[in-house]
Amino acid sequence: MTGGRGSWYASGILVQYQTSRARVLQWVAHVILRIQFETAFAAAFSLRSLPYMKLTWTKTDEAPALASYALLPVLQAYFKGTGVELETADISLAGRIVATFSEHLRQDQQIPDELTRLGNLAKKPEANIVKLPNISASIPQLRDAIAELQGKGYDIPDYPDAPSSEEERALQARFAGVLGSAVNPVLREGNSDRRAAGAVKAFARKHPHKMKPWPNSGSVTRVAHMSDSDFFGSEKSVTVDSATGARIEFVDSAGAVKVLKQRIPLSKGEIVDCAVMNVATLRRFYAEQIAAAKADHALFSLHLKCTMMKVSDPIMFGHCVAEFFADALQKHAGVLARIGADVNNGLADVLSKLDQLPAEKKAEIEADIAACYQDRPGLAMVDSRKGRTNLHVPSDVIIDASMPVVIRDGGRMWNKQDELQDTVAVIPDRCYATIYQVVIEDCKQNGQFNPATMGSVSNVGLMAQKAEEYGSHDKTFVAPGNGTIRIVEDDGKTLLEQSVERGDIFRACQTKDEPVRDWVKLGVARARATGTPAVFWLDPDRGHDAQILQKVNTYLADHDLSSLEIKILKPVDAMKFSLERVRRGEDTISVTGNVLRDYLTDLFPILELGTSARMLSIVPLLQGGQLFETGAGGSAPKHVQQLVKEGHLRWDSLGEYCALVPSLELMATKGGNPRASLLSKTLDQAIGQYLEDARYPSQKVNEIDNRGSTYYLALAWAKALAAQDEDRDLKQRFTPVAAALAVAESKITQELLAAQGKPVDIGGYYFPDEGKCVAAMRPSATLNAIVDRM
Repeated sequence: MTGGRGSWYASGILVQYQTSRARVLQWVAHVILRIQFETAFAAAFSLRSLPYMKLTWTKTDEAPALASYALLPVLQAYFKGTGVELETADISLAGRIVATFSEHLRQDQQIPDELTRLGNLAKKPEANIVKLPNISASIPQLRDAIAELQGKGYDIPDYPDAPSSEEERALQARFAGVLGSAVNPVLREGNSDRRAAGAVKAFARKHPHKMKPWPNSGSVTRVAHMSDSDFFGSEKSVTVDSATGARIEFVDSAGAVKVLKQRIPLSKGEIVDCAVMNVATLRRFYAEQIAAAKADHALFSLHLKCTMMKVSDPIMFGHCVAEFFADALQKHAGVLARIGADVNNGLADVLSKLDQLPAEKKAEIEADIAACYQDRPGLAMVDSRKGRTNLHVPSDVIIDASMPVVIRDGGRMWNKQDELQDTVAVIPDRCYATIYQVVIEDCKQNGQFNPATMGSVSNVGLMAQKAEEYGSHDKTFVAPGNGTIRIVEDDGKTLLEQSVERGDIFRACQTKDEPVRDWVKLGVARARATGTPAVFWLDPDRGHDAQILQKVNTYLADHDLSSLEIKILKPVDAMKFSLERVRRGEDTISVTGNVLRDYLTDLFPILELGTSARMLSIVPLLQGGQLFETGAGGSAPKHVQQLVKEGHLRWDSLGEYCALVPSLELMATKGGNPRASLLSKTLDQAIGQYLEDARYPSQKVNEIDNRGSTYYLALAWAKALAAQDEDRDLKQRFTPVAAALAVAESKITQELLAAQGKPVDIGGYYFPDEGKCVAAMRPSATLNAIVDRM
């Protein structure tokens, strides 16, 4: 053989394996030569007539982005000649920053505004988007990303912490489009159907992950929340009768009016809410809980979501930092203000700004901060080895990821001695804090959950079109003084209003009618498809929920509910009902609003499966397309750190694998592409084999990691395609591929393991080097050769 694909297999494989398997490989080489013309002919002619949808794969951040460097070449190779087209779209934090400031950059540095493009695509029936976890950036993360880009020659302006001119205020507003939940509200043009795939749940029961036991008695762990003057207690809500517009304005005690937001379009049937967090009460609450944790010898831990709730929660976080370190921060308030230290960005920001001071003054302030620990309770630690506490960086502790871990670890968090200790979990607002207390009480009474026997709680979540709190960012304000903040319609009528004191946090939210109608429909459909009880988590004592409840009752009447078990319960009662069923091994569907969707789809998967990254998340978009979300990325930063330090990436791409199955099936049903259906079916089989063979990444260095997992998935998928008899061409194409991958298993795994155990340079964190990432994530020359020459 002297050329073409056959010679590559002969020289690249046969020469390496002169063993008893040589005949197999010779046959492989001959088959490849024989079908080379057939494959080219099919691709050029017969497949031209196959309609298809384009599959859009998002380039995001951290571990999921790194894993894509290993997986995407496999997908591109397997999709050849099938009519399945794959494109990528960069919606990473760095990509969003670059796209926002493209006018500052050279042409070769510019990145298209892919987030806006995908937002428009999500409103079209042809949308088929696989969305990986992305960074919801806090201000410290934004600053770090900007610095990294600037260091690589990108002329990105600095973020103005305290804008003092119109130009700086405009710049801050542009950056606001990058911060926090910049991605999800844009892409989520549909409601969420999130659950564990059957094979994943079966595997979790067969191979249960370890959870730490709850003590039989004596645990002082609890959730602490406010009892008044929080968002829950102040919330007001109304449904708009007809399409109109409104503005938000502040009226001070003298009657002077200041417009905070000029215009809010409102559609017929839309629900509008507003609520206030009274910061004086919040500060008293923090002080009380600090003292209570100290008295109980428990850790003090704060649980917010400063990434998704990017305006309100950093402010609440900052008040906690200010209260815990009050003695030092108040003593040096003037100096700290001059150097721009911002407690809303956490204690780490305050400490970093001290570098601007003379050494003697810096040491004095550091000593005063350290002294605060002496008469305070211990703080829950994010990284005890580095002294990084729960209050250092607002994006480090995210409630939907942190609270399930408290429960998984027997009601405890890590202290500075790197030991587990009971904690007072502080969740200021009552809207959702109470559900976690129910779980803690259940565990104290019944012990730890058993993943081998527990049932599932899937979720149907109301999130389309920026529903509820996650759409509040542009309508959240700090009260500039004492007075009233009101929402006023175009005709001058006051729709809603709240009394405020200086510094209070006001937020307004919207929920459109169409998403609610679709949410009810999806909840009923899931109940009917599964025969499982569906529970709407709604509290009539809460302003917003009372309005939603009226719509739910109206839209439930549009459906045949015979033989279905549909319940409407307060969140506390819904949690009790679900936990009772979970402990009996029974399944339940939670039908919830946007924030509870977020919280529950981390809580139950972490308890059931060990991680929420293994969940199947399907978003049927309102206009007929679909969005497939691949799991949670809360642990992604630690995975990157391990790769850079030890050459091991423990990120589990099972969420991506699972998302591809319905994505390909959508291409089959809407695009009329039978090969997409076959790819979907065989991939599903491969995932089952992947789980059965335990090919998921190990946490230990020099054992299988993400790259090995991708190889074994590719092997199982090739075998499934070779074994099927529905499509002769694909069978002939993948038979030699499966044989080559199987024969080379030892060599491939050796090459993959050889890449571990040493530091890896990927050329950056937020904006890594493309070539270095490819080299790091594709270290097996043997595997690369097989995949690249398919």
